Amino acid sequence: MAAFLVFVSMYGSYFSYGVFLKPVLAEFGWSRATMSGAFALSMIIHGVLGIFMGKITDKIGPRVVIATCGFFLGSGYLLMSQIHSIWQLYLFYGVIIGIGISGGWVCLLSTIARWFNLRRSTMSGIVLSGTGVGSLIIPPVATWLIDTYSWRTAFVLLALVLLVIVFLAALLLKKDPSKMGLLPYGETNQPKNGVKHIAEGYTLKESSRTPQFWLACSAFACLGFAMFMVNVHIIPQVTELGYSAATAATVLSVAGAASIFGRILMGHFADKLGNRKVMIFGFILLAISLFWLISSRELWALYLFSVIFGYAYGGVGASESPLIAWLFGLKSHGLIFGISDFFFTAGASIGPVLAGYIFDLTNNYQVAFFIGAVVAVIGIALMIVIKPMPQKTFIEKSNASQ
Repeated sequence: MAAFLVFVSMYGSYFSYGVFLKPVLAEFGWSRATMSGAFALSMIIHGVLGIFMGKITDKIGPRVVIATCGFFLGSGYLLMSQIHSIWQLYLFYGVIIGIGISGGWVCLLSTIARWFNLRRSTMSGIVLSGTGVGSLIIPPVATWLIDTYSWRTAFVLLALVLLVIVFLAALLLKKDPSKMGLLPYGETNQPKNGVKHIAEGYTLKESSRTPQFWLACSAFACLGFAMFMVNVHIIPQVTELGYSAATAATVLSVAGAASIFGRILMGHFADKLGNRKVMIFGFILLAISLFWLISSRELWALYLFSVIFGYAYGGVGASESPLIAWLFGLKSHGLIFGISDFFFTAGASIGPVLAGYIFDLTNNYQVAFFIGAVVAVIGIALMIVIKPMPQKTFIEKSNASQ
C-alpha cells in the first residue's frame, strides 16, 4: 500500500505536465519544443540517477531513497510556482524534479521483486496501478485548479500533497521480508534431500555482455519514446482539435484509468504466460493506438485511443521489472533495472522534444505520432527475438545435513 501511494502521488503529478503546457506558454510565449526540453532534461536526470538509486536500494533499501526523492520532488513543484524565465524552468523542473522522480520507479519495483517470488508480475501490476490512479485523479484536479485559481497555485498545492504523502509512505517501506523475519511470497526454506538450490542471478558486468540485456534496454527505450511523446502532448493535441482543456484532461485521465486494468490484468497473465509474451502483446496494442491517433478527430475516437493506449503502456510497464528478474535474477536486480530504466528515460526524453519540434515546424502532430507508432513496432520486433537466460544457481547445504 505504501508503494501504491507513492506511485499515485509521484507519477500522477509527473504525468500532469501536459496540463501546464499551454497555460505556461500563454504567459511566457515560449515554444513547445522549449517546454518539452525541460521535461526531457528531467527524464535524462531521472534515468542517470535511477542507476545509482537502484544500487543504493540493493544495499540499504527503499526508505531513505523514497523520502529523499519526495523532498526534492515536492521542492521542485513548489519552486515551479515561482518561475519567470527559461533557466528557472530547466533548473526547477528539469534538474530538481528530475532528481525527485529518479528514485521512484526503480527503487519500488526492485523492492516488490524482492518481496514476491510467485505472482511477481501481478503484484508489480497492482502497485503500478497507482500511476493510473494518479493519472485519473491529478490531471483533472490540476486543470480545475488552473482554471479556478492559476497554474502557480496548482503547483503549490501539488507540492504540499507530494511532501506529505511520499514522506509518510516512505516510513512504511522495508527492503525485503527478511527484515521482518519473513520469506518472500512463494519461497520455502525447506531443503530437498539436505540441499537447497538458490537462484543467484547475474551481475551487471555479466548481464551487459549478453544480447538479452541490450535487447531489453532497447525495447524499454522504445516504450519510453512512444509513451511520453503522447503523455506530454495529448492534452495540447486535443485542445488543438477545438476541445476544452477540461475535456483534454479527461482524455488523459481515461488513459490513466485504462492503465490500471492493463497493469493488473496483464500482470496476472504475465505470471501465467510469461512477461515476454505479454510485452509483445502490449507493444502491438501500443502501435495500434498510435496509428489510430493519427487520424482521430471525433471525441469518441480520442477516448477509444486512450483506452487502448493506457491499457497497452500499463501492461508493458507491469512486466518491466519482472522481465529483468526473469532474465538476470535478483543478485543485482536494482542496478540492472536502473540501467534498463535509463534507456526508458532516454527514449522518454527524446519523444516529447521531437513531437514539440515537429509541431513547431508543421503546426500538427501527425508526423510525430506516426514516428511513435513505428518505434512501437520496433519494440515488438525486439521482444520477439529476446531469449531467456540460463538460470544461474548455487547450492547451499541445510543444517540438518551438515
